[in-house]
Amino acid sequence: MSLYQLLGASCLLLSLSSLHAQERNAALLASACAACHGTNGHSVAGTPSLVGLDKMYFVEQMQLFQTGQRPSTVMMKHAKGYSEDEIRLLAEFFSQQK
Repeated sequence: MSLYQLLGASCLLLSLSSLHAQERNAALLASACAACHGTNGHSVAGTPSLVGLDKMYFVEQMQLFQTGQRPSTVMMKHAKGYSEDEIRLLAEFFSQQK
């Protein structure tokens, strides 16, 4: 195996492990939402389901909660605890749930 092939294979493995870590982190972040929005966003009560939401819609709503433009006693506090990257991970996660 040449040096270039070895470097290429190493880069591929690193990117795959990074992708797996992001998926695991998204599921962990989403677990904090389960108390109100149900497991993986499948709400069984009156709280809105997050399953299949459009990514941009999710991001926009979280930003509105963060700034207080969308008032909510609970979500304003929760949203402020997430970074932009974490919100995008959650948006991706919930958009893929069925």
